[in-house]
Amino acid sequence: MDAPRLAIVVSQFNEQVCRGLLAGARAHLVQQGVPVDDADVTWASGAFELPIIAQALARTRRYEGVVCLGCVIKGDTAHFEFISLGASLGLMAAALAAETPIAFGILTTYTEEQAATRSANDAHNKGVEAARACLETALTLRRIRGQRGGGA
Repeated sequence: MDAPRLAIVVSQFNEQVCRGLLAGARAHLVQQGVPVDDADVTWASGAFELPIIAQALARTRRYEGVVCLGCVIKGDTAHFEFISLGASLGLMAAALAAETPIAFGILTTYTEEQAATRSANDAHNKGVEAARACLETALTLRRIRGQRGGGA
């Protein structure tokens, strides 16, 4: 069975953190035999823009899944809550509309230190978790869609 082809969409905002998430996601996928070419990585302005780009990639049908990576750090205003909620609901809606796994790899932290910890090159990297979730879901859907009707 061929490995599923996955896309990755990465927020440019909090770029150092997001590059750490990307490195973790790519390393995990390569380890699982799912290489991600540079052409399969798309950069978004911020976390709020991830859903529309992920949906567009999913609808091309070139990908069996899309990993979305970003970081929103709480500041002094309600902006954090609006962006985090909009991005999470947007990604879920995009996944359901495209019937394609779109993984939520957006850090929502209270401090820059928390973001750095979750994007470091170690076992706590949340990019790895998002890539794993997307890959596992794509493989599960592949099995489900490959099943023919049966029933009693």
